[in-house]
Amino acid sequence: MEDTTGAILAIDELILRPWRSTDAAALMAACGDPEIARWAGLPQPFGPADAEAFIESTLAMWQEGSGAPFAIVEAESGLLLGAVTRFGPDGHQATFGCWVVAEARGRGVGTRSLRLLAEWTFATTSVIRLHVFIMVGNEVSERMVERAGYQREGVLRAWDVLDDGVPVDCVVYSRLRSDE
Repeated sequence: MEDTTGAILAIDELILRPWRSTDAAALMAACGDPEIARWAGLPQPFGPADAEAFIESTLAMWQEGSGAPFAIVEAESGLLLGAVTRFGPDGHQATFGCWVVAEARGRGVGTRSLRLLAEWTFATTSVIRLHVFIMVGNEVSERMVERAGYQREGVLRAWDVLDDGVPVDCVVYSRLRSDE
């Protein structure tokens, strides 16, 4: 099932586009990265059924209007570089998430994608607050969201629970429409 809805956004050499069924192999390779799996709470091993379920869930988000999940790809080659998702809006706020493949780290891919998605969200919705929740210890992601204009608010104890039932603390960052 291929979705033809959803926006396509571009910045520099990056394209943010809806996920496609043809992304499954690249998604499996990316989600096999222990760093992505660790911080994104993905099952390991991440197999074909997981990739199919992930892609189907992203298409459902577009169709239901419950979010805007994008594959981050290199414009020239179409190579998968990461993922950036807006969950919601839910009232006046929306939650963002992002991961970047190892080969694309250190190039500002996540930072630019988060900025672009924030700008698009502010331009196309009435949302006034964006937030990101990062598991304590993931300092690389903390630096990425700070560079994207988010401000650290504090630590939420036992904010999330992993699949194994273990609660984890998360650092919350926000970006407000008025921060522009």
